[in-house]
Amino acid sequence: MNEQYNTLNPQEQRVILDKGTERAFSGEYWDFKQEGTYTCRQCNTPLFDSNAKFDSGTGWPSFDDIIENNVKELPDSDGRRVEIVCAKCGGHLGHVFRGEGFTQKSTRHCVNSISLDFQKR
Repeated sequence: MNEQYNTLNPQEQRVILDKGTERAFSGEYWDFKQEGTYTCRQCNTPLFDSNAKFDSGTGWPSFDDIIENNVKELPDSDGRRVEIVCAKCGGHLGHVFRGEGFTQKSTRHCVNSISLDFQKR
């Protein structure tokens, strides 16, 4: 099956395809407050609902829940963290951290803004 993906600029490719990271407090969505759905910039798959977004103070968009089955967890190459990717296209999103206590779910999906698009509700 040959999927059609959105064209990525060089900065998006560095993060989404090459597993890079954008600087903290620099991305479009770290302090974004509108209601809607965050989607994968590469393939448009719905990933996170705005109701799951919270302010972690880390400088990246943080979510304590995913849209079911659309985010996949993989062991990170550094051996310490857990990488999160889009379950459809495999695009790098960021990392997931557990046990920090930011929310009742105690889960923080720390996502690069550049990996996301947003669909207003």
